[in-house]
Amino acid sequence: MLNMVFLTNSWLTSFNQPGLCITMAMLLHYFLLAAFTWMCLESVHFYLALVKVFNVYVPKYILKCCIAGWGIPAIVITLVLLINKDFYGNGSLSESHPYSNFCWIQDNTVFYISVVAYFFLIFLMNTVMFITVLLQIYSVKRRTQKTSRFWKR
Repeated sequence: MLNMVFLTNSWLTSFNQPGLCITMAMLLHYFLLAAFTWMCLESVHFYLALVKVFNVYVPKYILKCCIAGWGIPAIVITLVLLINKDFYGNGSLSESHPYSNFCWIQDNTVFYISVVAYFFLIFLMNTVMFITVLLQIYSVKRRTQKTSRFWKR
């Protein structure tokens, strides 16, 4: 959906309808955050599968993942819309980019908080999960090497 909204954004912006532009910018923002959130959920799943292998039963796991994956971005978008719906708009209205015809976040502060900071938190979480999984794999490898040496003796 992110790709679909991204590809149709410029075309739909050409209709010069402010409501349509806000909707497209909001959808683009939502699906971008949803992609980041699902990436984070995959790292959590990776952690559960490779580190917490045994006795990991989470009731209604898929439902909880879906609520988090689609709900957290919806909360962010709702907050941005509640603060000011005019944060979304057409980029061609700015003097610095007169030929850009694209609906997106118009306020730099909102962009840095709701996209860049969000991505940074997801990236940090994924890095922590990745390092944890690597350490777990390394410790398992080291333990199997010790036991194989023991049995060889």
